[in-house]
Amino acid sequence: MLNIALPKGRLGNKVCKLFEESGFKFPGMLEPGRKLIFENENLNLKCFWVKPFDVPVYVERGAADIGVSGKDILMEREPDIYELMDLNVGICKMCVAALNNFHDNPARTLRVATEFPNIAQKYYSQTGRDIDIICLRGSLELAPVLGLSDVIVDIVETGTTLRENNLKVINNIADLSARLIANKSAYKFKSEIINKILKGLSEYKKL
Repeated sequence: MLNIALPKGRLGNKVCKLFEESGFKFPGMLEPGRKLIFENENLNLKCFWVKPFDVPVYVERGAADIGVSGKDILMEREPDIYELMDLNVGICKMCVAALNNFHDNPARTLRVATEFPNIAQKYYSQTGRDIDIICLRGSLELAPVLGLSDVIVDIVETGTTLRENNLKVINNIADLSARLIANKSAYKFKSEIINKILKGLSEYKKL
């Protein structure tokens, strides 16, 4: 049995549909309810929902053989896994954003609000900028508006929320999308079925 971890939420629903359209179906997985584990006994596959930030943990520690994780989470957590494929769904960017009238003053410490402290730290360490990271969980746009931070480091999809709060993107850090990942041991010992899934997904993407 190959165990597959998918992220709960909108991205997970898109990925689940991608798996189904590629020939790997899990009956009932997209139906409303609290059930977390679904099996396809004919294909010897088991799929389960987990919180997006936890997918790499399940895969790295072997509870899942493969999984789907956003590139943002992989950059933040840096798990010891194999990244097998860019699924080209959940496409967005990791950006630095600030108020429209923001002007940086290099003489003072830059206050950075983010859900991704490791990404922010690495980005600014490359420039030698002195920063103070403020870890928040959601509604990051409020931080510069209320004077809590100078900038935010966050995921930007359309930019609508930024514009509606008088913010703008001032730097792009990375392009993001969903990635198929694998446990290193599982990739070695379950390579046949993993490669079958890779082939199915690749062929569907070419259609």
